[in-house]
Amino acid sequence: MTALFALATSFLWGLADFGGGLLTRRAPALTVVVASQSIAVVVLGAVVVATGGWHEAGPQLWYAVAAGAVGPVAMLSFYKALALGPMGVVSPLGSLGVAVPVGVGLMIGERPGLLQFAGIAVAVSGIVLGGPELRGAPVQRQAIGLTLVAAFGFGAVMTLIAEASTTITGLFLALFVQRVTNVAVGGAALYVSVKRGARALPQDGGMRVIWSSLPALAFVGLADVAANGTYSIAAQNGPVTVAAVLANLYPVMTVLAALVLLKERLRLVQATGAGLALVGTVLLAGG
Repeated sequence: MTALFALATSFLWGLADFGGGLLTRRAPALTVVVASQSIAVVVLGAVVVATGGWHEAGPQLWYAVAAGAVGPVAMLSFYKALALGPMGVVSPLGSLGVAVPVGVGLMIGERPGLLQFAGIAVAVSGIVLGGPELRGAPVQRQAIGLTLVAAFGFGAVMTLIAEASTTITGLFLALFVQRVTNVAVGGAALYVSVKRGARALPQDGGMRVIWSSLPALAFVGLADVAANGTYSIAAQNGPVTVAAVLANLYPVMTVLAALVLLKERLRLVQATGAGLALVGTVLLAGG
């Protein structure tokens, strides 16, 4: 079950990142974050009411609040990086955040078997092989810095959200609280940004672009929510070290989507990385 839900997480995050990266090429990154998460709040609110999730409220929801505060910073940094650099370069670096939940898992006493340790090493090597050369234009260096900030944030969110609930209905409530906090923090940042002279709407097309992008914004927001949910289930039903590594295979999906839909060129090292990630997945699942 851990492997299945963790791989579902990587699939959903990969598609969400691809969609978010495309949207930030048309609209300001903060606007994309706030709009996509606002749609998720509405949907999750309806789910919480329908399932009676309010009854699961408790001190553990502070983990969801913390995840919600960190999330917008990570998403904003990542979407800006995706808009600046090739997705096939940025996305693999973003998955370096796997070090946070894996480190926490090891600190709390998890000890994967030899086969799983081998799988972790192979999978992580595959994930980061798509990384960029450090030589190049300032835009690329800026994208690298933003991606590393996002990676740490993503790792922190994974660690926090896994602690925010112990039941399915509680998970719906935790995801709702996380998203409400996302919108509050992201909305405040957007307000400050506009006050300082930045644009909240696309320069060309304005609000019309946002309305026409609503289906894509909804997909990005809901796919990200679903990924957080499947990861939480994976982490609660198996070793965090295994769940985190498998969930962080999402760059493979983002790279493949960019390859197929945007015709981005896949370098040999990236193809090798995808192959290693697959081998690592097999080792982890088999261990």
